[in-house]
Amino acid sequence: MSTLKIGIANYAEMKARTLTIAKGKFKAKRNDPKVWFTSMESFAKVLSDKNRTLLDLIMENKPGSLTELAALSGRAKSNLSRTLHTMERYGLVRLKKDASGKIIPRVPYTDIVLDVSIGAKTPA
Repeated sequence: MSTLKIGIANYAEMKARTLTIAKGKFKAKRNDPKVWFTSMESFAKVLSDKNRTLLDLIMENKPGSLTELAALSGRAKSNLSRTLHTMERYGLVRLKKDASGKIIPRVPYTDIVLDVSIGAKTPA
């Protein structure tokens, strides 16, 4: 079982954290979030119920192409492509091309943990 830890921090908070790490004043911990969203809204949009169902569908069926995933999901291939590329930017899916050029989606995690603080503070 592999788990992806996600954090929420606005741009200013992420910049402050990055600068603190770069200056050597803070060392990121091993269990710190690996992926950051700028808001709960962006997190909720990318990991909507519909998109989590899509991730589950990929994990269970291991489709050999976007065309196969489109047939399994009932979603348009162009819509899937946009959604999966967004998810790939956050590390939620991996898209690999096979020898024939087909894009094969895979989900590298079985679980996602959201690490969020109440109130505004610089994540440490």
